[in-house]
Amino acid sequence: MTRLTAETAALYARTALGHVTRPWPYKMDHVLTGPEDVISPQQAHPIFFGSFDWHSCVHGWWTLLTTLRLHPDMAEAPRIIALADASFTAEKVAGETAYLARPSSRGFERPYGWAWLLMLAAELKRHDTDHGRRWSAALRPLADAFADRFRAYLPLATYPVRVGTHFNTAFALRLTLDYAERVGDAPLAGLCRGRARSWHFSDQACQAWEPSQDEFLSPALMEASLMRQVLAPERFAAWFDAFLPHVADRRPATLFTPASVSDRTDGKIAHLDGLNLSRAWCWREIASGLPADHPARPVAQASAETHLDAALPQVTGDYMGEHWLASFALLALLAADD
Repeated sequence: MTRLTAETAALYARTALGHVTRPWPYKMDHVLTGPEDVISPQQAHPIFFGSFDWHSCVHGWWTLLTTLRLHPDMAEAPRIIALADASFTAEKVAGETAYLARPSSRGFERPYGWAWLLMLAAELKRHDTDHGRRWSAALRPLADAFADRFRAYLPLATYPVRVGTHFNTAFALRLTLDYAERVGDAPLAGLCRGRARSWHFSDQACQAWEPSQDEFLSPALMEASLMRQVLAPERFAAWFDAFLPHVADRRPATLFTPASVSDRTDGKIAHLDGLNLSRAWCWREIASGLPADHPARPVAQASAETHLDAALPQVTGDYMGEHWLASFALLALLAADD
């Protein structure tokens, strides 16, 4: 099974170092209520002003800090540490948090960026080093602010969002559960699990009408990955058998066929490389949640490898993919499958 190597970790670290502080081009998620709101990305976001957009910068930092933890002796480690020391300060975190306090920022990055910020905070909780603990403490006010946003929003979210883009709620809950479990926030974890069950527990016979042209998440597989985390193993297997009952026969066929990417210079079309990576991640997670003798398990494992073969060579190259794809490659390469 394809795993993360030291060489690949270093490549992804170098790639992220090349974009988390690259200010242009930049796509803002910013509501202007008057001329006073005309500000630059770096004025709005003193930490996450690079990587083309806010959420990509957040998970670019997740890539840096994950590779640093796993390979602390790589040549890129001193640069990552120095940049994190300069970035994760009380003053800069306060600036990021202040942006959220604007009345017009209520919907800022909901829910994708919220979840990635919490995923970054969860990663920092894994760092058993003085500098890691320092960065974690500095980031905590921003993580608390986004956790509070989920606590306020999820009770209002009557319906899930099943699209394969940034608005997908299964992806957001999947990452937020990682955070809540890592930091011991039982109420937030319970809220996420309750929403997942109310939205998805009765889902059956998924048709998997995908991919759409600019998706980077599989609506079907992302839901299954979430429910694998929410349900006990025996209940997940039964749920999965009802949700995708023909996986052992490789149906629906679209879930086993990597998406074709016609133009990697087009940011939306380049999303499809991310779809292949996120499918690999989900297939691995699904496989690890099924019994060893389940007929769908080897099919899921093989499909993960097929999607990785298609997507891993595309992680670096054009900036429209390069500014974010390494994070999704890491999700897939680090996914448990045993």
